[in-house]
Amino acid sequence: MNFSGLRIASLESRRAEDMARLITKFGGEACVSPSMREVPIEPNRPAIDFAYRVITGEIPIVIFMTGVGFRYLLKSTEKHVDSQRFLDALSDITTIARGPKPASAMREFGVTATHRVPEPNTWRDLLRTIDEGIPIANQVVGIQEYGVTNTSLIAGLEARGAIPETVRVYGWEYPEDTGPLEENVRAIAAGERDMLLLTSAHQVVNMLRMAESLNLTEALRAGLAKTVIVSIGPTTSEMLRESDLHVDMEPSHPKMGHLVNEAAREAASLVEKRRAAHQAESFARVSVTATSEREPLEAVDEHPSQSSLFMKACRGEPTPRTPVWLMRQAGRYMQEYRSVRSQQTFLELCANPTLCSEVMCTAVERLGVDAAIIFSDLLPILVPMGFDLEFVKGDGPVIHNPVRTAADVDRVKPLDNPQDLGFVYETVRQTRKDLPETIPLIGFAGAPFTLASYAIEGGGSKQYAATKQLMRADDGGWSALMDRLTDAIIVYLNEQISAGAQCVQLFDSWAGCLSAADYTRFVLPWMQRIIMGVTPGVPLINFATGNPELLPLLRGDRRTVVGVDWRIDMATAWKRIGHDISVQGNMDPTVLLTDPKTIRAAAKELLDEVGNRPGHIFNLGHGVMQMTPVENAIELVRAVQELSVRDGFSGASGSNDGQDEL
Repeated sequence: MNFSGLRIASLESRRAEDMARLITKFGGEACVSPSMREVPIEPNRPAIDFAYRVITGEIPIVIFMTGVGFRYLLKSTEKHVDSQRFLDALSDITTIARGPKPASAMREFGVTATHRVPEPNTWRDLLRTIDEGIPIANQVVGIQEYGVTNTSLIAGLEARGAIPETVRVYGWEYPEDTGPLEENVRAIAAGERDMLLLTSAHQVVNMLRMAESLNLTEALRAGLAKTVIVSIGPTTSEMLRESDLHVDMEPSHPKMGHLVNEAAREAASLVEKRRAAHQAESFARVSVTATSEREPLEAVDEHPSQSSLFMKACRGEPTPRTPVWLMRQAGRYMQEYRSVRSQQTFLELCANPTLCSEVMCTAVERLGVDAAIIFSDLLPILVPMGFDLEFVKGDGPVIHNPVRTAADVDRVKPLDNPQDLGFVYETVRQTRKDLPETIPLIGFAGAPFTLASYAIEGGGSKQYAATKQLMRADDGGWSALMDRLTDAIIVYLNEQISAGAQCVQLFDSWAGCLSAADYTRFVLPWMQRIIMGVTPGVPLINFATGNPELLPLLRGDRRTVVGVDWRIDMATAWKRIGHDISVQGNMDPTVLLTDPKTIRAAAKELLDEVGNRPGHIFNLGHGVMQMTPVENAIELVRAVQELSVRDGFSGASGSNDGQDEL
């Protein structure tokens, strides 16, 4: 396999000719444009002071980030410091080389690095090397920087008790001839490049800088959305993600040869997946406004809970404070639940609408939350579809007759009779009846990928090997299973809405095992069918855990709310999703295992990230953990209600209009 004539852009600088030769060798049209050059900082008084402090023993540990940086440091100090004394001092202290290049440069001058960071040489690998046996607490650690300061590395060193001292010896500037770079930026913006190969994080920075100078920032981003981006390794990938750009592939080793060879081998597949992902993202945005801010939606009925804080936030309306509820808010951490649960099996409890309503209404009352979710489980929907489901103590849910092949899928029944799940709809009706009218009720279902994974694996899994085997089998089995699950979920959610739910949520607990490309190909088409099939105007919360790269794919039509887990900060998540969509989340559930002061501080930090932007529903990034003290959950709700009050609203301190009745 090779590039087969695809147009391959590269921003390589020092090895531009080598890159062009490799691309051509593997059958691509090489579009190589140097994007940067190292420029030494001259004069550099801080570097001279740094060298003196090493010689005098004030800096006992030095990290060299690049080979070029080591050489420039020597060059910038040679007229003011005895170079041999400096080199001898480096030989006597602890030195850390971030990979082979600084280690090689040091050897040229007779210095052997005390420690060498293994591939892929990221700042995380550097910290891991330190953790494996380099004591840095209360020590000054010198860092030869390149480009911009790595704040994550600095924070990691400080967290380990070190005193970081940085020295910059060179910066990255445009190449002397910027014409080829301008040409590549314009071509990418115009959709005239099929793939972009990147070998440095600073290439990303200068590409975006050039686009800004040409007034092509939005056009470049639009062009990149259709272009396969191949990153040489984690550091470059991290810069891409921080710049809100995707990464389609990394090579097995962070070397130019591996980068080009492996990109060529996968080129056809990568281009196909990128185009499919772009089409899916475009589809997801068709029904939203063209502006970056949201036009609030109108309520679909006149139920009193439509004026609640929660429903207003779902619709993107401003609220006097942030609404809050908790996933798994009625669970084993509450004594009231444990008392009810001790009298029957879990499935028996789920089939008892009166008890389901009781445990949820008790939780709402104790916590003081702004919304209720029906008490049920993701998996009962599988039972009338022909699956033998059992909740086994110590093992959780077990399906005794999983599907593994396309032939097995033939025995999966459609949900022809919605009343096979009548006890769930009765739970909705009973809970809606028992709740105060001002509290909205959320129905829910498992998303098709998570349900399919349970149906295939037969229970929990770490690798999802059987699921992915059927998913990639290309024998029609995966599509047939997803079709049947999708049809059932649409019926299931609409029946819950008819029974009295004001909102529904999809839980995709296992989607994080997928890449964005695989999600786009094997899951997104069925998710789009569900979003289009659920009763129009009813808010639908789409919640998937494990992979923040999926977030832009979770937005659907304008009534969709995207649930966010704790693996990404909310400000970044919302930017990726788009501010025209409401969001829910995303405090780490383990915070509730701490103390009231820590809980309040974490709540404030999240609220500060969001600011006063309307459309945020406060929640955890996953369900309440079993060992959580119930008092801590109450404290979180109280903290959110107090800390999120917005100026200019009267009577905002109450948890909801009329909720004091609880």
